[in-house]
Amino acid sequence: MTIPRHLDEDLNLLKEKLLIMASLAESMIHKAVKSLVEKEESYFKQVKEEENKVNHLEIEIDELCLKLLALKQPMATDLRFITSAMKINSNLERIGDLAINIIERAAFLLKQPQLKPLIDIPRMADLAQKMVKDSLDAFIKKDADLARSVLKRDDEIDDLKNQIFRELLTFMLSDQSTIPRALELILVSRHLERIGDHATNIAEDVIYLVQGKDIRHHIEEENRN
Repeated sequence: MTIPRHLDEDLNLLKEKLLIMASLAESMIHKAVKSLVEKEESYFKQVKEEENKVNHLEIEIDELCLKLLALKQPMATDLRFITSAMKINSNLERIGDLAINIIERAAFLLKQPQLKPLIDIPRMADLAQKMVKDSLDAFIKKDADLARSVLKRDDEIDDLKNQIFRELLTFMLSDQSTIPRALELILVSRHLERIGDHATNIAEDVIYLVQGKDIRHHIEEENRN
């Protein structure tokens, strides 16, 4: 069935807003971790400003989706696209919140002596950013294979988080004065892991959109076999 032109335009607008929101979320992750690594306070204001933009976009996207559902009465694929967009919108907003959590950890650590050179946290951040980008690209292109590649990378980000925890635990056990700084870095790694989880949620929504299959239930069934 041919999509009415006005609905097609609204769907394109929805895609554009989600892409802008995803780009802002990626930027927030990058700047939050950069402020931590470089001990640079100037990024704080930028990340807060981007959070405001993300929050406004979340409201705009929700309103647009609700308008499309109420007034256009979309069917089949278009209906799945809009409902997936609403869930993706929520995941992107939460990614922005997690970037704010990271910048707050950076604000504390900026005033403290550096505990150790940061290597794995920037690697986690790069991986998380790429997962967010690819999950949104998969959504826009309706590319289930790209979405599945995001799912596979979730294990990598989990492994890095566990590696960071083990390393920081050795610092805390050997010197109690390192505990506050080490705990803040552990929290940063957990925030990055959660960002990866939200990117994974988006990828799962893409697979549902393209194939009409809830991949979460599919994985559970596979594990039982």
